[in-house]
Amino acid sequence: MADSAQDIRDRAFAFACAVTAAAIQIEPRPGVRCVVDQLVKSATAVGANLEEAKAGSSAREFVRYIEIALREAREAAYWVRICAALQLGPPERLQAFVGEADQIARILGSIVVRTKNRLSRD
Repeated sequence: MADSAQDIRDRAFAFACAVTAAAIQIEPRPGVRCVVDQLVKSATAVGANLEEAKAGSSAREFVRYIEIALREAREAAYWVRICAALQLGPPERLQAFVGEADQIARILGSIVVRTKNRLSRD
């Protein structure tokens, strides 16, 4: 379990770095900067909340931070889709970001469900 927990944190970190690096390349035009900033905020918040979850003082606190990370991953996918619709980067790269955000969200959703099931049995 420890390896898989580190894997998702590493994956979220890599996602945040990749999205941020791509965002730096986007020309800061009016209206666009707001979208890009929202994308970077949500993409980086996934990993930040996973780190908070790791330090949680209880299982319930752990779940709360994972749920926040899940919401942030879904939000990041939304902002990437907007970037794709506005053609703010290479379509294949943006599509890869949407896919990665979706996969991260699915993993986090699974962690939430499993942990809540375990808590309800205890």
